[in-house]
Amino acid sequence: MGPIWPSYFKDCSSVIFMVDAANTAQISSSCIQLLSVLSAEPLNKIPVLILFNKRDMPCIMSLMEIKSLFRMDDIIASATQPITTLELSARSGEGLQEVLSWLESITVK
Repeated sequence: MGPIWPSYFKDCSSVIFMVDAANTAQISSSCIQLLSVLSAEPLNKIPVLILFNKRDMPCIMSLMEIKSLFRMDDIIASATQPITTLELSARSGEGLQEVLSWLESITVK
């Protein structure tokens, strides 16, 4: 789906980028896709939420390990957008309240 995303960028007021935290083989390709999204001109000032999903799965890396592989500190330091990262389990709903709070905080502005 990534190749068609730019056709939607001009109408975006925020971005929610979900990463499958249980699929470590895809972490690097997710990072590359995120960098592509963050570098898009229409998105250079809008808030970005990065969700690390499937945190309820057994035998996954810690959030610190995933962020390290994702190089989140470097991404946040060089991004022109405000970036928030959260953990989520879409299956159990854990972390969903934080996502809703983030959405509310960006729509109030």
